[in-house]
Amino acid sequence: MKTKIIQFLREEDGVTTLEYGVLAAVVAVVIGSVFYTEFSSTLTNLLGLVDTKVTNAAGASGAG
Repeated sequence: MKTKIIQFLREEDGVTTLEYGVLAAVVAVVIGSVFYTEFSSTLTNLLGLVDTKVTNAAGASGAG
């Protein structure tokens, strides 16, 4: 059992996997932040347009 633990600690294959995992996480965060910014801006514009249309429709119908 002790030799298996020592072999596991000496292996360097896991380090490469860990490095790829960290790199993938960084790329995912960068891509996510770019799309979040664009999505947030688009959603804000869309909701503003909907608000304007609803307000105009309510004013035209005499509601309020």
